[in-house]
Parts: sequence; structure tokens; C-alpha cells
Amino acid sequence: MKPGMLKAYIRVIKLAFIFTIKQSMTDAFILFAIFVQPLIIAIMALFILGEQGDELVIFIVVGSGLTGLWDSVLFQSGNSITRERWTGTLEALVGMPTPLGVIVFGKNLAFVTQALGSMIVAYTFASIIFGYPLSIESPMLFIVSVAMTVLSLVCLGLVLATLFVLNPDVQRWQNGLEFPVFILAGFLFPIAILPQWTTPLSYILAPYWAAVALHMSSSGKLGIFEMSLPWAMMALLGVLYLFLAFWLFSKMLFKARVDATLSGQ
Repeated sequence: MKPGMLKAYIRVIKLAFIFTIKQSMTDAFILFAIFVQPLIIAIMALFILGEQGDELVIFIVVGSGLTGLWDSVLFQSGNSITRERWTGTLEALVGMPTPLGVIVFGKNLAFVTQALGSMIVAYTFASIIFGYPLSIESPMLFIVSVAMTVLSLVCLGLVLATLFVLNPDVQRWQNGLEFPVFILAGFLFPIAILPQWTTPLSYILAPYWAAVALHMSSSGKLGIFEMSLPWAMMALLGVLYLFLAFWLFSKMLFKARVDATLSGQ
């Protein structure tokens, strides 16, 4: 890829990011999913488990924030192409010189970045309202983990976005995918308490490794060498998701042109 083209793609990602942030802040469903629902989960968990120590409280805060991240990936990133179809703008985006995947990447980056606010809200609420003396034990490791989490989830969102367009039957299960991932990814409890046959399912999910990295770095249980495993797994899965998304994008656009279904189901 030529440097000039890469610079143009980065500019498109930036513009798509800014536009999506402004647009989504007016959507009540988005605001509920990434701010209100994680806060409700955090409040219930704090009432039940809050007396068991500050270490568990930070686990709850991070875990409730992760639920907001997954909701953003599932509902916002997953619908990022479908929504363009509904509004009649998908044809214009496909006809642009910039690949559709670059535009959707910028949109998904905005959704996931915005969803980080759910973790900030839960942290502030637990610290100010409940009065817990919360602190991130390994701030630098936590920041790196957040960055890796954002990138891996953006790549996963690209896969979901194309998959939901290619197979509407899969999208009908969208709501049913929310809580199973909460459980399999170990957002609010370790996966060790689950049946052993579910463990491989957890390992192929980037949200699981994101939860491991964020939980461990926030509690200070692991050093930089131990953190390399969840980071490496997020990077590996992110690359795999990216290649899969690239293949799905090409298949989606080819099928849309052949069947003349770009503007509708």
C-alpha cells in the first residue's frame, strides 16, 4: 500500500469516527446499552458482593464495563452495515473510492471507544456513591490492555457486521448472543466455575482475553511477562478476525452485485 493511500484511509477512518460519535450520542438505545445497563449490573453486583473486599469491587467495576463494550460490539458494530442499508446510504458508501471496510472500521472504532465510557461511569459510581477506595494497581499495563481490547473488538465487530448482512437468520439471534458471551468471557466471574466443555469456546473469544487482561492489570496480579499471553491472544484473534472480515466483505459485495440486493434484504 502506498503511503499516500494509507494517509487517505486514516483520514477516512478519522472522519467516520468523529461523525459516528456525534450521531450515536443522540441515540437513546446506545446510551442505555453502554451507560445505564452496565451501571445497573454494577449496582446489583456491588450490593451482593461489595462487602467481600476492594479487590472484588474493582473486578466488578471492570466486568460491568466490559458488558457495555460487548453490547456496543454486538448491537452497534454488528448493525453498522445493516443500518446504512436501512437509511439508503449503503449504495453511496460502496460506490466511493475508499473501500467499505475502511469506513466501517472507523464507525466500529467509534462505537467501541464510546463504550469505554461505561467503565468510567461504573468506576465513578462505585468510588463516589458507594465510597470504595478504588485504584488501578498497574496503570500502564491497564492502558495497554484497554488499547488491545479496543482493536481486537473492532476487528470482531467487522466480522459481525458482514455476517449479519450475509445471513439475516444469524442476526435474528443477535439478542440471544448478549448474555452467553457475558458468561463465556468471564466478565463478572471466572470461567473455572463453568463446565469444562465450555472452555474452548471462551478461548476463541477476544472478549475473554480482554477480560483476563483488564481484570489482572487492574488488580495487579500479573506482571508484564504474564500479561503477554492475553495480549498475544487478542492480537492473534484480531488478525484472524480481520482476515475473516476481509473475506466476508468481498463475498458480501459480490453477492450484493449479483443478486442486486445492495439496498434491501
